[in-house]
Amino acid sequence: MLDFDLAELYQIETKAFKRVVRRNSERFPDDFMFEIIENEYNYLKDNLIYKINTSNERGGRCYMPYVFTEQNVAMLSGLLNSDVAIQANIVIMRAFFHASALTS
Repeated sequence: MLDFDLAELYQIETKAFKRVVRRNSERFPDDFMFEIIENEYNYLKDNLIYKINTSNERGGRCYMPYVFTEQNVAMLSGLLNSDVAIQANIVIMRAFFHASALTS
């Protein structure tokens, strides 16, 4: 999942979400989270069903989005420590479990 999707899910600003992640970088190893490169970002922006919002203030994004695997989504609820984050995490974990059960 992309950082701005998770921020929306947890009902916080993407900027605040990314700040929490950067301040707790030891909880997000490279094999659980990574920052996409500009070519990947442009591909996603041009080809996703929904459009990625870009900031008009500075002519676009200052930083590329982070991508999170399901292993790190669980880490976020403890860091964000809100009712919305906890409930969202429960829903996400159930969805990942259901998806993995279907492929087994």
